Amino acid sequence: MATKTAFLLVSFGGPQGPDDVMPFLRNVTAGRGVPEGRLAEVAGHYHRFGGVSPINAQCAALLAAIEKDLAAAGVALPAYWGNRNWHPYLADTMARMADDGIERVIALATSAYSSYSSCRQYLEDIDLARAAVGERAPEVVKIPPYYWHPGFAASFTGAAARALATLPGPLAAAADLVCTAHSIPESMSAASGPGGGAYPAQLAEVAGRVAAGLGRRTWHLAYTSRSGPPSVPWLEPDIGDCLAGLAAAGSRAVLVVPIGFVSDHLEVVFDLDVQAAQVARRLGLAMARAATPGTDPGFVSMITSLVRDAADPAGTGGIAGGARYCASGCCGKGGRR
Repeated sequence: MATKTAFLLVSFGGPQGPDDVMPFLRNVTAGRGVPEGRLAEVAGHYHRFGGVSPINAQCAALLAAIEKDLAAAGVALPAYWGNRNWHPYLADTMARMADDGIERVIALATSAYSSYSSCRQYLEDIDLARAAVGERAPEVVKIPPYYWHPGFAASFTGAAARALATLPGPLAAAADLVCTAHSIPESMSAASGPGGGAYPAQLAEVAGRVAAGLGRRTWHLAYTSRSGPPSVPWLEPDIGDCLAGLAAAGSRAVLVVPIGFVSDHLEVVFDLDVQAAQVARRLGLAMARAATPGTDPGFVSMITSLVRDAADPAGTGGIAGGARYCASGCCGKGGRR
């Protein structure tokens, strides 16, 4: 009898209303000793948008698009969704899959890069969810970081070209390309991937591909969403400092491409569309921001390809059986974000 296999989308999670905001943030920061004042400050970002994180609707839309694309490609897998920090919780989804008789799961996280928080922690949370279900829990194969896939950079390149077209001609031609990602502690970055330092290197690889796709020779990498005490070094420059430096060097416009994110969730719409946009206006910089992949057909097609490879035990292409699977001990903790 064939093993009953399913697809699982694993994401970070986000509040679904004002009353969820603080409990959600306490889940995210559990055990880290983050002061209540700092949590209240971040809560204000969510309340600015009605206390609802856009990541929830985006995950639901992405899951539906993946399920449709898998079916069109002849990959008949039921699709599920589980979060690390809010409903639907990963453990609850794991239990539902066990109840449905699922024996094997191909999981994809909404994080494309190598680091503890963007890769290894998802593996740990999957293990915790399986342990909560017990012996009935299905086997889970997590698709490893997929930043390398041509379809990933291509989705950003297309979005960047569309965003660039919103700037007046002369400004579009002269706009500086700024690629952004979530900052992490330098210690975590140093422990990311086999040999260390994978996270910024992978970001640089994608930024270079996007630049090449736009016919550009230069690009800048900046970071957002820094947290934690000032005494702990995090990856820099911050997007605000990057924009200030470009303006001081004579830049008149910037094209911001959030290559570190797969959907327009709060750390994109607040950190870029609110904070970075305010900085750009103050500096006199015209700013265009590219969309994240979301349900872009090319991005969804990429996921289908990765799932199809993982579903084939004898697969020889893509990621199946290859070195791109996470190795034991990779993406070590190296601190927390």
